[in-house]
Amino acid sequence: MVLKLYDTLTRPAKPQPFRPIDPKNVRMYVCGPTVYDFAHIGNARPVIVFDVLFRLLRHLYGPEHVTYVRNITDVDDKINARAAERGIPIRQLTEETYANFNADVAALGCLPPTVEPRATEHIVEMKTLIERLVTNEFAYVAEDHVLFNVKKMPDYGRLSKRSLDEMIAGARVEVAPYKRDSTDFVLWKPSKPGEPAWPSPAGIATPGRPGWHIECSAMAWKHLGETFDIHGGGIDLVFPHHENEIAQSRCVFHTPVMANYWMHNGFLQVEGEKMAKSEGNFITTRELLAEWPGEVLRLNMLRTHYRQPIDWTEAGMRESKRTLDHWYELTDDVAPGYLCADMHDAVSDDLNTPKALAALHELRSEAGKGSKGAAAGLKASAHLIGLLQMTTRQWAAWRPKSLAIDKAHVECLIEARNAARKAKNFKEADRIRDELKAMGIELEDKPDGTTIWKVRR
Repeated sequence: MVLKLYDTLTRPAKPQPFRPIDPKNVRMYVCGPTVYDFAHIGNARPVIVFDVLFRLLRHLYGPEHVTYVRNITDVDDKINARAAERGIPIRQLTEETYANFNADVAALGCLPPTVEPRATEHIVEMKTLIERLVTNEFAYVAEDHVLFNVKKMPDYGRLSKRSLDEMIAGARVEVAPYKRDSTDFVLWKPSKPGEPAWPSPAGIATPGRPGWHIECSAMAWKHLGETFDIHGGGIDLVFPHHENEIAQSRCVFHTPVMANYWMHNGFLQVEGEKMAKSEGNFITTRELLAEWPGEVLRLNMLRTHYRQPIDWTEAGMRESKRTLDHWYELTDDVAPGYLCADMHDAVSDDLNTPKALAALHELRSEAGKGSKGAAAGLKASAHLIGLLQMTTRQWAAWRPKSLAIDKAHVECLIEARNAARKAKNFKEADRIRDELKAMGIELEDKPDGTTIWKVRR
C-alpha cells in the first residue's frame, strides 16, 4: 500500500501519494509546546497524531532514514508573564515545564523525536534569516523592530485560503504605528527590562528577542534544510503561524514551497463544549494521566480521524479502557506476529486510524475464538500505532496515581496557596489550585482559608 497524505496547502479532493524528496532521509517538522504551563489534552492531539506518522514512516523507510523535528518554544510573552506571576527565573519555569511535558508525552506512548531543538539555542540562525530578509527588502527596520513586509509576497494567504481582510478580521493582528501595513508581522522586537535579550540584527542597537514565527523557520532550516517533506501541527496554527513561516522561509531561500505536505489535526472539545477555563472543563494531560493509563488517552484520541474535530468524553475514555483490557487479556504471553494488511492499508491512507482500529477489532474477534495467530497479529498491528506497549501483567497492575498522594506535599501546596490568597496574589493561588487539580486533588475553600481537601476518584 502506498502512503497517501492530505495536503492542507493544495487541498486535493482526496489524499495524494507521498513522494519524499529523499527516501533515505524523510524529513518532518511539527510545532511543539510553548513551555509555560502543563499541556492540556488538546495539545496532546498533535503529539499523538504525528507520533503515529513518525512510527509509520520509520516502518516504511527504516528508522535510520527518518528525521523528526519537534521544537520547544522557550522564549515567548506567555513564558515571561508566567515567570513574573510566579516570581521565579524564566529558565527555571521553562526547565520545569519542559520536564513535565516530556514526562506526559512519554506516558502517552510517544517516541522521542529525532531532534528536539530549543528556540533559545537557535538565535544565530534566526538573526541570519532576518538579515537576509532585510537585505533583500522582504523585511524592514522600524523603531527597533524588524517586520516582514507582507505585500512583498503576492500569494500570501495561500495556506489559509482567505483574503487578507478575512485573515485580519479573524486573528489578533497587532496594530502599531511603526508598521507599513497592518498585516506586517514581527521578526524581531526590543526586549523590556528583565526579559531575555540578545544583540539585535540589522544594525539595531537595542538588545531584543525573536518573534514567534521566525523561530520555527530557523529551527526547520537548521535541522531539515531549506525545503523538506512534511510540516505538521494543529489546525489553529494555519493562520497566522504557518502562513508566516511559509512567507519567511520561501522569501529568504527563494523556493516555491517550504514543505511539500502540510498536515493539520482538527480541534478538540470536551463533552460537546469548547474547552476553556471559564467553562470549568479545561483538562490537562497530567490530570488525565493521574486517573487513566496513557494508552487509554492514546486510543481514545485515535478513534477519531486526525483531520476531524474530536469530542473528548468520559464515556469515550471508559470505552477505550474496556477495549484495551480485552486486548491485553487476549494477547497475554503472545509474541507479536504478522502485521494485519487491512490495518496497514488503513493507517497508510492518510492515517485513517478509525478504519485501522476496525481491523484490530476483527483480529480481536478471531483471537477471542482461540486463534493464536490473530492474537499475535493484534499485538503486532497495535504496536505500529503505539498500543499494547506494556505486558499484560504491567497493564493489570496499573493504578491511578491519585491513590498514592503525598499528603505532606499537598498540605505544603495548600499552605502556599493560602499565603498567596492572603497576599491577594490570586494568579499564584490559581496556579497552585491548578497544580493540585492536576494531581487529582479537590479543594474546599472556607472564609478563613483552605483546610479541607479530598482526592477526586
